[in-house]
Amino acid sequence: MTLPVAITTLPHAAGLDLPAYATEHAAGMDLCAAVTEPVTLQVGERKLIPTGLSIALPEGYEAQVRPRSGLALKNGLTVLNSPGTIDADYRGEVQVILANLGNEPYTVTRGLRIAQMVIAAYARISWEVVTALPPTTRGAGGFGSTGVG
Repeated sequence: MTLPVAITTLPHAAGLDLPAYATEHAAGMDLCAAVTEPVTLQVGERKLIPTGLSIALPEGYEAQVRPRSGLALKNGLTVLNSPGTIDADYRGEVQVILANLGNEPYTVTRGLRIAQMVIAAYARISWEVVTALPPTTRGAGGFGSTGVG
């Protein structure tokens, strides 16, 4: 299934590619940095990096912004609040909070693929207050309760 999503490009995204799937079965599309000049993140530093894009998701969908595995492994670059959520009613610029958890400064240049975006359906709920929850085999076990490894 292909879901049509409206997208606009801001002036500082001129010449950059729209987010695209890198492979046939990829879940995420790469987001590029729409910086006008290089931005260096020192070790332990975080910065908001623009993409120059605004989107209009249909109701019932969100965009999740996640780290790119190669940048994370090779350089220690990650996305804070990951996955970041872009709500269906948000119309501002998609921006990425990048953090440098690596061992040396990292410079973000124009067009660098800095994150990936996954479009996901979600359900809205209404709370039903009860006096007890239905039992399960697992129960309240958490944080390693299902075994090691």
